[in-house]
Amino acid sequence: MKRFGQVIRIKPERFEEYRAAHAQVWPEVLDMIKQCNIQNYSIFHYNNLLFAYFEYVGDNFEADMAKMGAHPKTQEWWDWMMPMQEPVPECTEGEWWHTIEEVFHMD
Repeated sequence: MKRFGQVIRIKPERFEEYRAAHAQVWPEVLDMIKQCNIQNYSIFHYNNLLFAYFEYVGDNFEADMAKMGAHPKTQEWWDWMMPMQEPVPECTEGEWWHTIEEVFHMD
């Protein structure tokens, strides 16, 4: 299992819409997340910044992310969410949510 932490900015004027959408995430999107070996997924909000945490339990992260990215309902969800977000300046080519370094963990 690999833990991931990621950050992105949320446009302040869109946060309530984002929160409402995530109170009722489409079942097809949630199912695809599970099919792609992601579990224990949370998104936190602080000061126009979103922090996501999830655990990846598969053995080919790139293939699972490609599978998710090819899923039509997930693409539709992302098309709705992306205008609400802004990548942080540290994003690399091809990144939307910026993956950050884990510096401490305790079980």
